[in-house]
Amino acid sequence: MPGSANLNIMLKAARKAGRSLSKDFREVENLQISMKGPGDFVSRADISAQAILKEELLGARPTYGWLAEEEAEIEGQDPTRRWIVDPLDGTTNFLHGLPHWAVSIALEHKGQIVSGVIYDPVKDEMYFAEKGGGAFMNDQRIRVSGRAQMIEAVFATGLPFAGRTDLPAVLQDLARISPVCAGVRRWGAAALDLAYVAAGRYEGFWERRLHAWDIAAGVIILREAGGFIEPLDPTGDLLADGEVLCGNSNLFENFAKIIRNT
Repeated sequence: MPGSANLNIMLKAARKAGRSLSKDFREVENLQISMKGPGDFVSRADISAQAILKEELLGARPTYGWLAEEEAEIEGQDPTRRWIVDPLDGTTNFLHGLPHWAVSIALEHKGQIVSGVIYDPVKDEMYFAEKGGGAFMNDQRIRVSGRAQMIEAVFATGLPFAGRTDLPAVLQDLARISPVCAGVRRWGAAALDLAYVAAGRYEGFWERRLHAWDIAAGVIILREAGGFIEPLDPTGDLLADGEVLCGNSNLFENFAKIIRNT
């Protein structure tokens, strides 16, 4: 599927970083005998992938800004455009040898996400979209699911870890949503959760305490696939707050009422 020059740069960068991470992922199993060893290794893999993305993206567009997980933000000479990058979404999965993680790249223009790429190297699934151009997985157009009954719907979320204070709120969410749906999944990679809603694999997704780089690419892919996405707090800012609620067009309103408890 032909795209803009910027999108082609993003696709190339995602594949290059994905190849590097895939090579490292094959080594993870050999490092499980030590806590320090695997953790340090994954950190190096993450940083190496980010260096590849930075070289590819800023090398091609040196005036753009840069926001990424592993380093301080860079203000670009062009104040209207910014790359938003997560070189390895699903780090804990990667560390444990679980084959569910991704590279995420978004392009922001004048405060709006205009292009997004989420690449799952293990499954060789490339999700991408540009504003007004539809959403795709590899060479296939994708759309959110058409399910319209909550009892048939599968939703995804994230669960707090390491003593995070939002555990009570998430447990309350689960208590409200679980009895009225077909299931809730927690796979540990927010970018892929958003991509899966866009592809119709889930009917919706919600999570707290995310970052802009976890969400940005998924925002445009989901919207171009016909989905709805909002902050958990309707008056909030999606990328700044890092609290997301999304779903297909048929179920979003009911889903949102349940999660927001309104």
